[in-house]
Amino acid sequence: MPQSLFTRNLIHLALLPLMFCACGTPEVLLPKSAAVPPGIDFSGQWKMRPESKRGQPHVNEAINRTDGVDNQTIMREMMNAQRSGGRSRSSGETKGGLVGIFLKTGDALKISQTDFGIFISFDRSVTREFRFGENRPINIGQADALRVSGWDGNDYVVETLGEKGMKLTDRYSLSADRQLLSRHITLRSKNLEEVTIVQEFDRQQD
Repeated sequence: MPQSLFTRNLIHLALLPLMFCACGTPEVLLPKSAAVPPGIDFSGQWKMRPESKRGQPHVNEAINRTDGVDNQTIMREMMNAQRSGGRSRSSGETKGGLVGIFLKTGDALKISQTDFGIFISFDRSVTREFRFGENRPINIGQADALRVSGWDGNDYVVETLGEKGMKLTDRYSLSADRQLLSRHITLRSKNLEEVTIVQEFDRQQD
């Protein structure tokens, strides 16, 4: 009798952590707190500062360096898309392999925070949901990873570990007056090369 889809998914999730420790000592993502700090709420509309917007090419360069995707690959993808009549990626979108799948950026963020999680909309096109204190395998398309997210002091932190050693750390923090949102994106390659990009957003009136 063929396995049910539910059974196959359970087997996949059970085996996924083993994929990350097949070679040497496994890296462990430390769990984050699920308790929301008093007075901290990221909810609102946020617009990227011009100086951060000008840094988008540096984000793409960092992805290329840590994810093993070179410019020739990117150009080849764009040319193939043009030949086939498809839409190539715009200059504002992140590029890369596994990092490009899990990392999303945008000039405008809409954040909704609840008692149990946080929703982040990037340019009104892609929305990501994070649950406070989550520690679980995730899958987007054909990409598997482990994720933890939660609170580190007053900062909200999301860590994603790919099966080949790529690690993405996303840290969100608020200024004392709650009018400035800072996002620190740290990319680490399987060779332990690390790059950090800082983006700043001003709160907008709803």
